[in-house]
Amino acid sequence: MGFFRATTVAAVAVAAASGGWFAAQTSWGAAGHEPRFPQLTMDQLTPAQRPVGEKIMKVSSVGIGGPYNPMIRSPEMAQRMYDLLDYLRWHTSVPTRLNEFAILIQGRLWRSQVEWYAHYPLALKAGLSEQVAADLKANKRPEGMKPDEAAVYDFCMELSTQQAVSDDTFARAKAVLGEQGVVDLTTLTGTYVTVAMLLSVAQEGVPPGKEPPFKAGER
Repeated sequence: MGFFRATTVAAVAVAAASGGWFAAQTSWGAAGHEPRFPQLTMDQLTPAQRPVGEKIMKVSSVGIGGPYNPMIRSPEMAQRMYDLLDYLRWHTSVPTRLNEFAILIQGRLWRSQVEWYAHYPLALKAGLSEQVAADLKANKRPEGMKPDEAAVYDFCMELSTQQAVSDDTFARAKAVLGEQGVVDLTTLTGTYVTVAMLLSVAQEGVPPGKEPPFKAGER
């Protein structure tokens, strides 16, 4: 996920060694509410949680915060999800620009503050235009999409909002991505729905002092 490798391993290691960074994250979540899953620190992890926690720490810009905080409550699931996300983020057949765009689409559909906050800069870095991202955030079909971006947008939107993909949309996605890419894109889409669900249930928010991407009352 976008939390993977968004900072250097060295920076994460410093945060882990200090032990204080995660303690400061207890204010994440819905304002005025106690966190549903109090933020864990590495020192608090059980023997079952520690192996996957150490793996997460090596690649995550938020350590075991964000979706990892609720996820690690189920350590075996967290390990399996980690492996899946590792493939979907770093070994998928889908080009990074399109991969990050697809994640942003789910972030927008779910109004997931953390998904958008984490993946917006990664999508721009991968080559997605600011205008396309801005239109998506404004909840309208982006103008100026490249043909491959339009194919991904239509595929993800149809699958997510209509629970089906038309023959034409499937053919366009297959022409851009190939059969493996269509399968990888579908799996990415579903996986980031799961991530958005975890974030929503846990009421995880953006880091303290940061502006949430989506304002209350926005559609």
